[in-house]
Amino acid sequence: MRIIPVLDLKDGQVVRAERGERHRYRPIVTPLAESSDPVAVARGLRTLHPFQTFYIADLDAIAGLAPNRDTLARLRGLADAPELWVDAGFADAGPLEAALAAPGVCPVLGSESQADDTLLRRHRDHPDLILSLDFFADGLFRGPPSLLENADLWPRRVIVMTLASVGSGAGPDFSRLAEIRAQAGDRDIVAAGGVRDEGDIRALASEGVAAALVATSLHNGTLTAEQIASLHG
Repeated sequence: MRIIPVLDLKDGQVVRAERGERHRYRPIVTPLAESSDPVAVARGLRTLHPFQTFYIADLDAIAGLAPNRDTLARLRGLADAPELWVDAGFADAGPLEAALAAPGVCPVLGSESQADDTLLRRHRDHPDLILSLDFFADGLFRGPPSLLENADLWPRRVIVMTLASVGSGAGPDFSRLAEIRAQAGDRDIVAAGGVRDEGDIRALASEGVAAALVATSLHNGTLTAEQIASLHG
């Protein structure tokens, strides 16, 4: 079971997510770092565990603003450079293909950013591509229906993003994860949203979930370094 820390970026800072209500996101305050600077926060997370992968939600790029490229370069410049799973609102072939060619970057194709399934059809077999199936606070899927309904289009890694649970402490959406898992075949399913503690991670693993994107429980200490060491694969 992989635990993948989340860095939500806005205006060059790490912000704390709240149920997908992005207008409410504010710079993070965490005991792991003295500031909300992304490199400082990433280093702080690595005091808990030597994480080799970080998930990056570039909220500016997702909103159609300038992407946080300099921040991504700084994160890649960390000692023992991490792999970055990056959702930067990819909606056109050029930026996606540039990200696929970038060393150490696995672009995340967010369903909310897609007008149709063209990009996914074109690049689904690329080993670095990740699909995010995005469910918003109203519980509804955001994106072309074919992305959710046609599992043959899915790449080998699929994130189930339940934004209503992000930062909520409400627990993962086990029923939705089970539904996606049943369609996924041998693909890796990644849970995102609501992970509270060690019990949730163990429950996800028992359901065949390959990894979990985690933020709040790392910063508030409900997942300790010792627990992460015992859980992390």
